Amino acid sequence: MSWLDFLRRGKGSARFEFTPGPGEGETLPVQDTRAAIDELSQVVRNNPEAVEIYLALGSLYRSQGEIERAIQIRNNLIVRQGLDSKFRARAWFELGRDFRRGGFLDRAAHAFDQARSLMGDRPAILLEQALLAADGGEFERAADLYGRLGRPLPQAHYLVRRAQELTEGGDAPQAGSFLRKAVKVYPGSVEAWAEHLAMAYRDGSASQLKISLRDALAKADPAMRFVFLEGLIESAAGARREGGEAAPMPNSDLLQAVVPTLAEQEPDVLLYFYGARLLLQCGQRLEARSWLEKTLVLRPDFWLARLEVFRLTKDEQSFTPFFKEQLEFFMDKARRLRRFVCRSCGLKRDAVFYLCPRCRSWHSIAFRYDFSQ
Repeated sequence: MSWLDFLRRGKGSARFEFTPGPGEGETLPVQDTRAAIDELSQVVRNNPEAVEIYLALGSLYRSQGEIERAIQIRNNLIVRQGLDSKFRARAWFELGRDFRRGGFLDRAAHAFDQARSLMGDRPAILLEQALLAADGGEFERAADLYGRLGRPLPQAHYLVRRAQELTEGGDAPQAGSFLRKAVKVYPGSVEAWAEHLAMAYRDGSASQLKISLRDALAKADPAMRFVFLEGLIESAAGARREGGEAAPMPNSDLLQAVVPTLAEQEPDVLLYFYGARLLLQCGQRLEARSWLEKTLVLRPDFWLARLEVFRLTKDEQSFTPFFKEQLEFFMDKARRLRRFVCRSCGLKRDAVFYLCPRCRSWHSIAFRYDFSQ
């Protein structure tokens, strides 16, 4: 079927939708896309009034990175006399996408505003504006737009990003207000709970840390709880790395707030593992080994927990200097393996992510229990 036949099939429908253009969903092979561009270019030369075909052609140009040609097509439509307002709105909308793809964020914002003024709060327009606000660091606006879309997860995420900005600017009360709003919007927001825990730790409040941790463990998805525990451990490690200053909270208070709270939960591999990590970080090697062994009872193939147990017990073994040197080398390499993976696309990272950098899935992060993941 030719592209012209494809477009004709959809003609006559009274419903007008903003949808991704060709090449913006599943990517066509390059040769097929070029063939489509050539065919549609011929059609519009023979039929200048074919607005839908113009729009499709512009989207194909954008998919190939030919942003200037895509922009030219949209502008030609926008200034056309007598163009139906629905098509003018679509042209503005696609022009905004073109500008955003080309990195012209101010122009993209103007184009989306024009589309919205013509067609109202269409979800596709609001989503593009939300993405644009997030890219431009306008986190409060991004949160508001995601709220209008009824998407609480990204709404909470950008409320947390705004709270972090306020914290860095020294406005802790306002930051706390945004965090509370994030949790209200989406109780399972692990990024919000991570920031709550970090804030309690920075304030040196062991009692607040314990309360926040209990709430986080109760409200977050059990498969995602490792995310805020990772954040807490990184906050504690970062505080100790800063030279010349005492940590905000003594090790004893930190352990008393966290370890018994984790122990109250139903047996869980990652809760045991992160409890062990915190104990190791605070110098409690014997207790950490006990927690690691409980981890391995639940999941014997958990490679990182097994590695930590071996590291704790290797000094009890007799090795030749050469063998010990090789062992240290391989253990160091193994510990550098990427611990996290995206459940949607398989991307591996060694740092926590809330939005997958590759497939743009929200909260798709998982812990790699074994090498095959």
